[in-house]
Amino acid sequence: MGGKIRWGVIGSGGIARRRTIPEGILPASNAELVAVYSRSATDNEAVAREFDCQAARSVEQLLGLGIDAVYLASPPAAHLDQVRACARAGVHVLCEKPLGLDVAEAESMVAACRAARVQLGTAFMMRFSAQHRAALALVKEGRLGRLVLGRAQLSCWYPPIAGAWRQQPDTGGGGALIDLGGHCLDLLELFLGPVETVTCLLQRRVHSYPVEDSAVVSLRFRDGALGMVDAFFCIPDDASPNRLELYGTHGSLLAEGTLGQEAHGIMRATLTGPVGGYDPVQARRPIEGLTLDPAPINTYRAEIEAFGEALRDGRDFDPSGESGLHSQRVLAACYESAATGRAVECA
Repeated sequence: MGGKIRWGVIGSGGIARRRTIPEGILPASNAELVAVYSRSATDNEAVAREFDCQAARSVEQLLGLGIDAVYLASPPAAHLDQVRACARAGVHVLCEKPLGLDVAEAESMVAACRAARVQLGTAFMMRFSAQHRAALALVKEGRLGRLVLGRAQLSCWYPPIAGAWRQQPDTGGGGALIDLGGHCLDLLELFLGPVETVTCLLQRRVHSYPVEDSAVVSLRFRDGALGMVDAFFCIPDDASPNRLELYGTHGSLLAEGTLGQEAHGIMRATLTGPVGGYDPVQARRPIEGLTLDPAPINTYRAEIEAFGEALRDGRDFDPSGESGLHSQRVLAACYESAATGRAVECA
């Protein structure tokens, strides 16, 4: 596939209008925005005027405009039918997470795209952060030693809003865990490998909607490391630093603000190297940390360009649909643990 990738957007409001269209598709070197579609014709026409593209009246019309790929940002309840429609039309899909409402829907989406030989990508855009990539390089080089603990925190203030699909289980699939915690779980697996067992606590602490506003997950990774994820819809934005922490036998990596929609934050590594015997005083000696401060990358542009490059080069995009399906299975184990009060093994 040569030239620029011709994009359509399904679900043109929300994150697509705020971030992915203006920060991702429009400035991407290998992308061209052709058309947008939303259930609200009025809102969709406003988006089309704002970004100088065509306002499609239906998914079918959008798919008939000669586009190569769709960025799918509609509510998860709509993903299954819309991904199947894209697959039938031979159009590649970059789908927001979660892929579907449950594992069965995600499996159907992956199968439909595989049968149609079109790419299905999952929009875990935080993987494309320059700082997260730098951190992953340190981990792969063994600079932190043997990892023993990872923690990811992502929270926001999300009060009840009329019509908000993230606040209803039948449209979003869950609350803070599936929406925010899904990113955290994906990032920790990037650094520490696959999750083996989860133990999860959920509650509605502050808000009155039917999905959880509070989630805490304890993790055991396949190689024996432990982890924690905490995700909340009921902590003020300015009070939540959105931390990422990795601890190993040769040091640690601590970050604030690298998780989220912005492109940058503060990330420092303390690299002690191998240590000697036991110190009964346990004195903390000052060690000059390493600041991980690569040039910021807009994660939305990076994922759009990476998806286009994969199509152009005829290779699989990562994170793939299988990545999204795996995430859905881990999340399902978390919800099962919360419901049963037991640790649950991930499939």
